[in-house]
Amino acid sequence: MRRRAVRRGLMSYGLLLPSLVGVGCFLVLPILVVGWLSVHSWNLLGPMRFVGLRNWRAVLGDPAFGHSLLVTSVLAAIVVPVQTVLGFAVAVPLARRRGGTAFRVVFALPWMCAPVAVGVVWQWMFAPTGGAIDAALGSRIEWLSDPVLALPSVAAVSIWSNFGYVALFFVAGIRAIPPEILDAGALDGASGWRRTRWLVLPLLRPTMFFVLVTGVLTTFQTFDTVYALTRGGPGNRTDVVAMRIFDEAFVAARPGRAAVMALVVFAVMFAITVLQHRYFRNRTVHEY
Repeated sequence: MRRRAVRRGLMSYGLLLPSLVGVGCFLVLPILVVGWLSVHSWNLLGPMRFVGLRNWRAVLGDPAFGHSLLVTSVLAAIVVPVQTVLGFAVAVPLARRRGGTAFRVVFALPWMCAPVAVGVVWQWMFAPTGGAIDAALGSRIEWLSDPVLALPSVAAVSIWSNFGYVALFFVAGIRAIPPEILDAGALDGASGWRRTRWLVLPLLRPTMFFVLVTGVLTTFQTFDTVYALTRGGPGNRTDVVAMRIFDEAFVAARPGRAAVMALVVFAVMFAITVLQHRYFRNRTVHEY
């Protein structure tokens, strides 16, 4: 019996080994390296010097980093709710439509495109001279160079890229709901909106949790689209935290401070995820 138990244990760990190696190499090890860099000073060329908490004090006292966190938070506050609502609005008719594979592919295409390519295309769309949007409106609007419009324009591009991807998860969640539940609601006299409000949405809370968590994480990691559209301008109005980390690491050649910023962002995203999990924990139905 002991030998059989040992064999089963070895077989189990052997099957888990490839995944454990992947997690260790691509998740745990990078976090350890970033933590190690955060207490060292390095200019990417010379030798490293241990500086203790000097990088932490410099970053936590840097108003530019605080501004980047604020900009990213505002961007997430715009993008995540809007793309969630649009994704759900698109998913409801798609889930009811039989054989809607072509429509789902069309909505998912923007998410499948490279973010830099999307940014370049939308930079032309937003161009004040010869841009498609201004030509359609018949007026000249500085979408990307106006300090007021720059961040909403970046948010609009991010929403356009991601809401179709969000819709696919809602379609899967809606189709997983047993039709008997919706039929029972119809027999009780519930209209289409009431069935959606009181039956579909509560049963979609696991999907909603996943969509909101991944939406926040994706927005806090936004870099390619902002880099292609605005480079963080005008006047640092679109200086998201990923852009700040990139500039600190590769433009200012201070990877130690960039590592501190990355760890702070990781802590913020972890805290947001925990809060969302605590909110949905007692409000989620996992079995129908």
